[in-house]
Amino acid sequence: MDFRTACEETKTGICLLQDGNQEPFKVRLHLAKDILMIQEQDVICVSGEPFYSGERTVTIRRQTVGGFGLSIKGGAEHNIPVVVSKISKEQRAELSGLLFIGDAILQINGINVRKCRHEEVVQVLRNAGEEVTLTVSFLKRAPAFLKLPLNEDCACAPSDQSSGTSSPLCDSGLHLNYHPNNTDTLSCSSWPTSPGLRWEKRWCDLRLIPLLHSRFSQYVPGTDLSRQNAFQVIAVDGVCSGIIQSLSAEDCVDWLQAIATNISNLTKHNIKKINRNFPVNQQIVYMGWCEAREQDPLQDRVYSPTFLALRGSCLYKFLAPPVTTWDWTRAEKTFSVYEIMCKILKCKTYACVLESHLMGLTIDFSTGFICFDAATKAILWRYKFSQLKGSSDDGKSKIKFLFQNPDTKQIEAKELEFSNLFAVLHCIHSFFAAKVACLDPLFLGNQATVSAAASSATTSKAKYTT
Repeated sequence: MDFRTACEETKTGICLLQDGNQEPFKVRLHLAKDILMIQEQDVICVSGEPFYSGERTVTIRRQTVGGFGLSIKGGAEHNIPVVVSKISKEQRAELSGLLFIGDAILQINGINVRKCRHEEVVQVLRNAGEEVTLTVSFLKRAPAFLKLPLNEDCACAPSDQSSGTSSPLCDSGLHLNYHPNNTDTLSCSSWPTSPGLRWEKRWCDLRLIPLLHSRFSQYVPGTDLSRQNAFQVIAVDGVCSGIIQSLSAEDCVDWLQAIATNISNLTKHNIKKINRNFPVNQQIVYMGWCEAREQDPLQDRVYSPTFLALRGSCLYKFLAPPVTTWDWTRAEKTFSVYEIMCKILKCKTYACVLESHLMGLTIDFSTGFICFDAATKAILWRYKFSQLKGSSDDGKSKIKFLFQNPDTKQIEAKELEFSNLFAVLHCIHSFFAAKVACLDPLFLGNQATVSAAASSATTSKAKYTT
């Protein structure tokens, strides 16, 4: 499949991000074909050349009905400043480009309120008079527990009634007017105008994760403990996304599948390019990350990331993905297919029936085929892999082996019946494939043997895949 026409996932959505010991905060993820963008909201100046804001000063006046038209959340009891959580529709029209939901209130008429508790800030604003000058700065990583809206469309309803008490996790409306002697009607048009700078809330790049050779996991690093609805993505250069928390299990699965699809497409395309530098018998078949379990009981980490590549007849183990041709000579470990097969499955024994008697057939990678009586363990016959000249099966339970007697050179037929024909054929085919791949000199002693092995392996494969 051509890489450019392969199924590529693009996806955008809101998640929570936990970065270090910070409280989770809202971010926007944008997945492109080769990169994952993690974005946070920020306020930038759009008057002239855009630049990021530090602190801004906004002056507003209290209305007879509706007061300041703001609601706030947070406070020092939660180790954050008080932040603007809602803005009334009337205020929003006038304060567009000046004040935003998510702005932290740092000073009120010159009074430093950065470390004030929620109720203390409410009282300062209540007693601030008709005009108040706020020094604010956008709180980019507002904790998720504040539940701040991501846009300015969430407005508080003006009212002239007092709520009595306030809470740092609930919107405290600052619409109260404690100046009953004031009978002037202050319209929005009477507010002081902005000195000229205009600001805009935008999604800005927080972290960019290139997807080629990146890895992702739901597991806590080094353990087999899975996070619920959360994962992290780590780039090949070690840059980590942080813990991304999806809003639901379904959303988490969608993100993981989309990221996996794009990484897979990039890997296939990269393999295709790298294979141009290798001969046909040394082509890369597969490469990717896995988690290897440590055998040393003194190790704190039970699992560690390992990059595997299957190239030619060898499996390569790397600490990092190979980038240059020279990197392939510096693999941490290299295994031949022969070694892998021996370590994974040296031999396998299957129950079978011969002329109504319960028997056992052991298929051993080194010694070949051994048939024995299940009750007495007495060996009835044994043959090497090189002696197998052909085989056939009925597609249900019976296999007929054709072995060549090394002395008489005659073909001897042996028929056995198995309860799991599929498993037996799969094991035989796997051993044949491994011997061909490692060019076993005993197995490949003559051309007839090669042809028979290939024929037998192909026949077996056709049987158990249908």
